[in-house]
Amino acid sequence: MRIALDAMGTDEAPSSEVAGAVAAVGSDPDVQVMLVGDEAALADSLSRYPRQNRITVVHAPDRIMDSDAPTSALRRPRSSINVGLSLQKDGEADAFVSAGSTGAVMAASVVLLRPLRGVDRPPVATVFPTDHGLTLVADVGANIECKPRQLVEFARLGAIYMQDLQGLENPSVGLLNVGTESGKGTEVLQAAHRLLGESDLNFIGNVEGGDILRHACDVAVCDGFTGNILLKFYESVAAFVVRKLTPGLRGNGLRAEIQDRLRDLDYAEHGGAPLLGVNGVSVICHGKSSPRAIKAGIGVAARAVRSGLVAHMARDLAAAREGRL
Repeated sequence: MRIALDAMGTDEAPSSEVAGAVAAVGSDPDVQVMLVGDEAALADSLSRYPRQNRITVVHAPDRIMDSDAPTSALRRPRSSINVGLSLQKDGEADAFVSAGSTGAVMAASVVLLRPLRGVDRPPVATVFPTDHGLTLVADVGANIECKPRQLVEFARLGAIYMQDLQGLENPSVGLLNVGTESGKGTEVLQAAHRLLGESDLNFIGNVEGGDILRHACDVAVCDGFTGNILLKFYESVAAFVVRKLTPGLRGNGLRAEIQDRLRDLDYAEHGGAPLLGVNGVSVICHGKSSPRAIKAGIGVAARAVRSGLVAHMARDLAAAREGRL
């Protein structure tokens, strides 16, 4: 499996990406990583490791920053985001992973890879660690306002993702709302509730924000505005708990143990956020991703390729259009 990795995305680029790539190929003999970025900087970073036969470099001199407009990736063909996604589009790579500008990766993925037929707006999805496994939340930022049928699309795509990457036979789907009663929420949420209830999906009804950590469902569906607020709050929890619990603790060992256990709350450590519903594999990692998180992102991309995730989504969407589901 050939994974194109944007090597200029993290705050510590390219050192985090190179270290993550080295760890990924060391743990999975089927993975090849194509580091996309400034050739000189990558050569310098790679020189700190033993020669890696399954890591290659693809030169891309331009880097998209978070301060740049999301569409800049399309106007700058030599950017690492554009070059990496083009490798997949042209069949030279099987997947793309980036910790660069989320907006730029989303925009370029939609334009270069194209949405699957039947997908109106591809969502970004993220797994949240809970009391009992993982819950996938979609959307977490790609689509600020959504129509009811788009929320149903998110649910279908999320359910397929959890089947293929988490091995769940019939993932449960919940609609994130302000109450569990069917009549709660906006007109859009009420309409989405009706459509989800009429679908073939394992829809359990509305769920509230506090239900996610209790793992009330395997897939939680919401618009990108709500999902992004939830995500940003969630990712701050671990650091908050460490600040509150560790001051005054005697012994660095206990503090380190608490920090290690709370690491499971870091969604980035579980592999980043896939853009679901495009005709390819595009995984978006956090800009502060550690080498461990980059390795996890490469792992998510590899599992998506192995499982035939994109083909599965295309089949299910076609069946839904034809009324066979």
